[in-house]
Amino acid sequence: MIEAERIAEAVIFASAQPVTARVLSQLLPDDVDVTAVMTALAEIYAPRGVNLVEVGGGWQFRTAPDVAPLLRKVVELPRRLPRVAMETLSIIAYHQPCTRTDIEEIRGAALSQNTLDLLLENGLVTPKGRRETPGRPTLWGTTPAFLAQFGLNDLRDLPRREELLIDPLPATPAPELTDPPPEPAP
Repeated sequence: MIEAERIAEAVIFASAQPVTARVLSQLLPDDVDVTAVMTALAEIYAPRGVNLVEVGGGWQFRTAPDVAPLLRKVVELPRRLPRVAMETLSIIAYHQPCTRTDIEEIRGAALSQNTLDLLLENGLVTPKGRRETPGRPTLWGTTPAFLAQFGLNDLRDLPRREELLIDPLPATPAPELTDPPPEPAP
């Protein structure tokens, strides 16, 4: 078991992308239970500065959440996506596969090619084929890098749309008056 843990640890450490159980099963001895190895490794790393987490359909080392704020002081963070890119990415995530026209209809505004290019360059979206309609527009979908970037293991882990809606504040009931207010003194 120790040797299997060492192999799994090395593979995950060396990989820039989450390592799937399938890849691990090809590298580990046949008689080893990949889930047991990964559970044991995750327990070993739980109290450390890096944690082994299941994300994007595989396993990856991530900075421990309690240590992350300290690193922000010295580690340069990648630049944030512009609002239009985040909106576009959200639409693609929830409605995939979808076309540029679908995105524009949902957003209610035109979509610049630069926005799609930015999402493509960051590896967050990818073409998923073409719609069988006139002009055969490209269908867009998210990538495993999208899942990893947002700490998701599967698209089913996205918050449901209902959870994203803001509930209006409940109306506060009028205070009950037990005694009439006192009359002002003359």
